[in-house]
Order: sequence, then structure tokens, then C-alpha cells
Amino acid sequence: MTQNDSRHAPDRRFGANGRNVIDIEAAAIAALAGRLNADFDKACEICLACRDRIVVVGMGKSGHIGGKIAATLASTGTPAFFVHPGEASHGDLGMITGEDVVLAISNSGETAEILTILPLIKRLGVPLIALTGNPASALATNADVNLDVSVAKEACPLNLAPTASTTATLVMGDALAVALLEARGFTAEDFARSHPGGSLGRRLLLHVSDLMHSGDAMPRVAPDVTLSAALIEMTQKGLGMTAIVDSDDKVLGVFTDGDLRRTLDRRLDIHTTHVSEAMTRGGKTIRPQELAAEALRLMDDHKINGLLVIDENDRLIGALNMHDLLRAGIV
Repeated sequence: MTQNDSRHAPDRRFGANGRNVIDIEAAAIAALAGRLNADFDKACEICLACRDRIVVVGMGKSGHIGGKIAATLASTGTPAFFVHPGEASHGDLGMITGEDVVLAISNSGETAEILTILPLIKRLGVPLIALTGNPASALATNADVNLDVSVAKEACPLNLAPTASTTATLVMGDALAVALLEARGFTAEDFARSHPGGSLGRRLLLHVSDLMHSGDAMPRVAPDVTLSAALIEMTQKGLGMTAIVDSDDKVLGVFTDGDLRRTLDRRLDIHTTHVSEAMTRGGKTIRPQELAAEALRLMDDHKINGLLVIDENDRLIGALNMHDLLRAGIV
């Protein structure tokens, strides 16, 4: 290998280089803590006072970060969306109304596409929050408040590729979103309503009444029927159990696949033995208004695969099993 070839040979210290990136970006994040000052408070107050939406703008890598910040704001109780500043000057500026707040992101604070639309934002009288790495920049000085996301250096060895700066900006955006979430009293249930298709949404929005089998699909027998009749009911309803109820539909017990195995161990005659002699008395029950996630917890705690659903008068109104929770995505 010639001296020239050696000079251009790739650096194979992958792990060391990777750790160096993490160290640089971690330092950039740590430096943000001291900047959560009166400017940050003012930015939060502006967002809380917003009567409509937070409009996030940014070019290039800042735009990608801006899209994520807008999505985080929107999913945590602060309506927001992203507008590409290049498109804004070609018609998309009409998306911004006088009721909005603009959150503009530019590490240099001199991004031409953003500076082009600044006079129009000012004309609308829209509050402007800037996230820049240069407090003396045109964007920072024209903003109502500037949040300093400057970094000592990029993690890129050339100090060119946006790395530490984009990470710092993203973290500042998360800090803003979570501070607003706390101020609004945003709850897990509120989050679930914004994410009905996600696992958290299903766990916090689905109730037992949404999943239970009721009416003719609900397995139930009287206490004086034979075990064979109870087995037929279990097979037809397909829940691996049947409730045993009195004439007023109040639950006396439950007969499950596990009870059947114990019955066979006892060598009871399924054609002559009444189900009341082999049932589990009482059985585990749940109310229809309980979350499906609570049904899962009960099943896990008691190592069972099904629950009976009763009303306020302890009458049987439904049943569900682990398969119902699996199909609903609760498990």
C-alpha cells in the first residue's frame, strides 16, 4: 500500500467511532438543561395560549426533525402539523391562520426559505417561536422567543453533517411537548384516544362490554343438568367453560376445561353426575364497564382463561376468554 493509499484507507475503529458520536450527542443534550429558562417558559405560554394549531416549519434535516416534533405535539394534546417552508411561499402559507403559532427550526437561523416567509408571518400577527443554533441570527432576532439549540460541535468528524444539532433540536421539541402535556393535564386515556389503532389505545379504550359474548352466545346451564349436557353447551359456545346459574340468572359457579380434567380424574359418570357437583363454586367475575386490560390482569393473576361478566345485581350478562383478548390485541 502506497503512502497515498494509506492516507485514504477507511478507519476501521467502528465501535470507538460510534461511542464518540454518542458522547458528543449526549453532551449536546446535557447542555440543553441549563437553557430551560424564561425563554422556554415563554414559549410554553405562547403554545398554551394558541387558539388553533402549532405550525412547524423547517428545511432539510431540520424539516425531518420538525415533522417529528409536530407529530409529538399533536399526539400529546397540542394540535400541530408540519408545513414545508419551500412550499409555503408557493401557496401552502394559506394553511397558516391568525389563530396559529409558528414554530420555525433552523440551526443557522438564516435558512432562506424560512426568511422569505417571515414578513408574511409577521403580517398575520402570528406568534413566532424559533429553535436555532445562533441567537444572533435573523430568525432568532425576529422571533417572539428563541430557544437556543446550539451545539459545541457536530458528531460528524467533518463537523458538517447535522447530527448533534438535530438531536439537540429533537430533544428540545420533546421537552416543549411534554411540558405542555403536563400543563394541560393530559392523561393516558387522552393519549389512547389519539392512538386508537395502537396497543395502548386498545388497552385503555376497550371495555369488557366491547368484547364479551352475550345473549345466545353466552354459555350457561342450570345446576341440575348433567355433566354431559354442560359439555355440550361448552362445545357449542366454544369458550372452554360454561356458567352455572339459578333461575334468576345469578351465578352459582363455573365449569371449565380444568374442571372436566379433574372430573375425569375422580372417575365421575358424566351422564349421571350433576354439573353442580363438579363446578368451581362462585368463579371469577368482572363487570362490563371494566377495561379489557383489567380482565387480562385477572386472568393472569388467577391463572385462568375465562371470566364471567355480571351486572350490578350479580346476574350473568356475558362471558369472555383469553382468545377474545388476543383477537382484540390486548395481550
